[in-house]
Amino acid sequence: MSLSDAAREPGPGPEPVTEPVPEPLTEADALPTVAPQLRSLRHRASLTLEAAAASAGLSPAHLSRLETGRRQPSLPMLLALARVYGTTVSELLGETVADRDAVVRAGTMEPTRAGGWTYWTAGAPGRGMQALRVHVPYGAQGDIVRVHPGEEWLYVLQGRLRLRLGDSAQVLAPGDSAHFDSLTPHRIAAADESGADLLFVHTLLQSPSAALCLGPATGHPTLGDPR
Repeated sequence: MSLSDAAREPGPGPEPVTEPVPEPLTEADALPTVAPQLRSLRHRASLTLEAAAASAGLSPAHLSRLETGRRQPSLPMLLALARVYGTTVSELLGETVADRDAVVRAGTMEPTRAGGWTYWTAGAPGRGMQALRVHVPYGAQGDIVRVHPGEEWLYVLQGRLRLRLGDSAQVLAPGDSAHFDSLTPHRIAAADESGADLLFVHTLLQSPSAALCLGPATGHPTLGDPR
């Protein structure tokens, strides 16, 4: 081959960039209905991935991983996304609202695991006020600051709970309760290695226009993009 032919011969191109393969989810962590629900509700709200992520305090990349099932949402993420989409956590989890019996039997409460927490729906789905029974293991999400519209009420059933509201820090024992505005930056963590069990009731502003009045959660030290 002549020098001129060698000059025209294409050299090796750049090596393709491969995305890291996410770790597979275990059966216990899988919430198969959440990913399609998140996509469907975002489209129903006519929001782009970037706009929805900004309003929920997430990065677009992290919200994309939630919508494709490569990452599972924590409870505070579900709360934030429910606010953005003007819906409830129950609908995000794919629960139907057809059956609204006043009584919820213990045998029908299926555990859901997200972000290290385990929680059981303790109220009828599709209501503006949602009730959960929650187990918070020691060390799970204790560094996450939560900020979202609505109110929260919690009652400690077992173990001790660390609750930080703004600049105030408290340790709650069994029988103690707290009722506060969810726009107050707050952190919840188990104080003992055995974890803590609590009843948790929260309200969500159902109208999507509420986000226009309150502003997006982007400026708050909220959910972030844990990697």
